[in-house]
Amino acid sequence: MAKTQLGARVDEDVAELAKKRAADLGLSIGDYLARLVQDDASGLRARAVDAAAHFLAEHQTVFDEAEDAQQSSRGARAA
Repeated sequence: MAKTQLGARVDEDVAELAKKRAADLGLSIGDYLARLVQDDASGLRARAVDAAAHFLAEHQTVFDEAEDAQQSSRGARAA
């Protein structure tokens, strides 16, 4: 395993592949790795938002019923 300037230990084959890919994109290895991290974070964020939207859509009736119960209980106290 080769030691990179970032202090991470990486197989030489993986490091070479990353260097070639960075060069293909016209990026330094550091910029290429930063882009990979940013893309991964963006993908995680998109999956999290999608999961939250799916959860809310799937349970919308529960939320509606709770909101209706809360509104009707306020009216009962006021009367």
